[in-house]
Amino acid sequence: MMYTNITANEFADLRTQGKHLLIDIREADEFAREAIPGARNMPLSELAACDCPEDISLVFYCRTGRRTEMAATQLAEWAGRSISVLEGGIEAWRKAGEPTILDRSQPLELNRQVQIAAGSLVLLGVLGSIFMHPGFIWLSAFVGAGLTFAGLSGTCGMARILMLMPWNRHTAA
Repeated sequence: MMYTNITANEFADLRTQGKHLLIDIREADEFAREAIPGARNMPLSELAACDCPEDISLVFYCRTGRRTEMAATQLAEWAGRSISVLEGGIEAWRKAGEPTILDRSQPLELNRQVQIAAGSLVLLGVLGSIFMHPGFIWLSAFVGAGLTFAGLSGTCGMARILMLMPWNRHTAA
């Protein structure tokens, strides 16, 4: 199966024809925070059987377009037909002046929370070891070991802890 790239402006024109289905392949927490109006959320990690009508075109997107581009061949095979990929994802859509649904009451995406927490702890460990006590470097080593384990195992302890935080509890619905 084949896929083609489509720009935000091209898709904005196509949208008016109404013969498309826009599919957001990001995770549910990312979709809850910001989405293109009318998009359907089908996380790449949870693709089920394609129940999309044959007479409409399928356009897939993510945040920057990288995830979608990497999975485009798999998505086309899943759909059983040629598909389109929104170049630059929702970021390009926004930059083209097109509307999004932004819900600031939703927490930041879990991956971004992990990046912020891990980066802050590593920085704290390095600065603490320079300015306060050399033992602070172990904090950075601990976080580095945790991230290495997460990458090797596919299980992130920090993400699991962050999911339990009060600001992340209401997104599970």
